[in-house]
Amino acid sequence: QVQLVESGGGLVQAGGPLRLSCAASGRTFSRTAVGWFRQAPGKEREFVAAIHWSDGLIKYADSVKGRFTISRDNVKNTAYLQMNSLKPEDTAVYYCNVIESWPDGTADSWGLGTQVTVSS
Repeated sequence: QVQLVESGGGLVQAGGPLRLSCAASGRTFSRTAVGWFRQAPGKEREFVAAIHWSDGLIKYADSVKGRFTISRDNVKNTAYLQMNSLKPEDTAVYYCNVIESWPDGTADSWGLGTQVTVSS
């Protein structure tokens, strides 16, 4: 079983960058698809991006295409979400999770997430 912990959130001005990290524990991370999701106040959690473990397959939500980049380092057991050209509407709590059904079917449990706030 892989457990994931998010970090790297913070306050950033619109147009700026931020990189989130998703640290994994467990020996099977290299064979686990990982996704990023976010939940803004008063809204449902939504899919942001996912990366497959084997063939580099990647998928993004339309709202972040061209601005966000998902990647992973299987040696460090960490997945990343590089966020550029941030907008106030990107403000949310960001979560990572195991992808059990490609591209956005996740495991049932969620971590605490990391808060991203984009000021205008």
